[in-house]
Amino acid sequence: MRKCAALLLAGWVSACSLAPEYERPDAAISPVYRDGEVDAASQADAPLAIELGWRQFFRDPRLQSLIAAALTNNRDLAQSYARVDQARAQFRIQAAGRLPALDATGTGTRSQTPIAGLGAVGSAIPGDGSGGGGPPVPDSIRFTQFGANLGVSSFELDLWGRVRNLTRQQRENWLASVEGARAYRLSLIAQVAATYFDIRAGEERIALARRSLEGRREGERIAHMRLEAGVTSTADYDQTVLLLTQAETELAEIQRTTEQARNLLNVLVGGPITGPMPAGLSLSEQVVPITAGLPSSLLEQRPDILQAEHALMGANANIGAARAAYFPTISLTGTLGFMSNALGSLFDGASESWSYGGTASLPIFNWGRREAEVRLSKAQAAELEAAYQSAVQNAFREVADGLVGRERFAEQIEIQQRTIAAQRRLARTARLRYDNGIAIYLEVLDAERSLFSASQTLISLRATELQNAVNLYTALGGGLEEVAAASGED
Repeated sequence: MRKCAALLLAGWVSACSLAPEYERPDAAISPVYRDGEVDAASQADAPLAIELGWRQFFRDPRLQSLIAAALTNNRDLAQSYARVDQARAQFRIQAAGRLPALDATGTGTRSQTPIAGLGAVGSAIPGDGSGGGGPPVPDSIRFTQFGANLGVSSFELDLWGRVRNLTRQQRENWLASVEGARAYRLSLIAQVAATYFDIRAGEERIALARRSLEGRREGERIAHMRLEAGVTSTADYDQTVLLLTQAETELAEIQRTTEQARNLLNVLVGGPITGPMPAGLSLSEQVVPITAGLPSSLLEQRPDILQAEHALMGANANIGAARAAYFPTISLTGTLGFMSNALGSLFDGASESWSYGGTASLPIFNWGRREAEVRLSKAQAAELEAAYQSAVQNAFREVADGLVGRERFAEQIEIQQRTIAAQRRLARTARLRYDNGIAIYLEVLDAERSLFSASQTLISLRATELQNAVNLYTALGGGLEEVAAASGED
């Protein structure tokens, strides 16, 4: 018996696996990003994105507080973490099937069985010649039994790796959920930052609109006085009124979008922030410059790529589990225990009982079901392989877009600053020409309108440049912080 058990254990430990050997799909990556040489030259001293946690990347103390609140209170992120816990529990449940489950049971029974053909208790035995009858005869039998058992029920010998591959699949699903939570965490950080930048840009645009509105109100007051004095025409005065109403409309629009951004921020951080907040920085001081690094490292940094690869590895293991259905399923059962009519003698050597056995099953004909299950698992793996390659391609596109955006936004901001300087000079000249009677007021109106629009555009460009920097940071895989979950075998 011991030799048999040892052989079975050795066979279980050295069980084969029918899953195909996993090979990472060809990602067809370029040795450099688009404009990578320019990035390397301009960001030679900048750290890699993977080297910076979000607290090091974002300089603004107010933004840091908002991100910390979002990571603690955001309900969607809490759901993502809960899915990680669920996947880990599923992995533990499946992994438990690789070892035999021991069950201990204890029993105690007391029963009474009637004896057929006898009368009531105490009746005499007929024909004994005593005349008064014999001793009373019982009409039932009472039986007492106690038992204690330790047993294994239906433990599958994993000779073909079916259970092992199913366990591996659940483990890869768990690790994929970990990377999925990390991907959502990065996207939440990016969304909080982008919304915050929208709010800060809105506040600067509101301040600019209010300054412009004050100046136009003063211009409207002066134009009204000149109209009453007969110095100017009603056409010039109406142009001043139009300039004023334009500024009022622009201010109302900026206030609306900024308040809506604040509402979104409250949802992202899990509710309104109570208590004092640190002072914020200007738009030009928000983030630390970063460099992209080598494209090959992106495969190990992007959480969505890692999530897709773990899902593919799980599907690869599932092929092995489906192939194992072609081979017999062998299960073992066994019990060791004691049984006695008296509780005091239950664990005596004479009361020992045991049993063991095994079953083997092999479907002979199931109308092609096993073949279809193997084909299904292969098709699922092919789909996930394409999904992995698509995730890689999308990641490289996002990084390339971020690098190009960083360069082009810097050019646009420089050009816009020169535009504003020229518009400011033009507005000043138009005002002087009008005051000296050389030009009509429409020239002043157009110059001031263009200056206001150019200034608003510059603020929007700076906010968009910051959002591009955040997108590049997340596209490169973000910082070192991970979702709190182990990555090794349990």
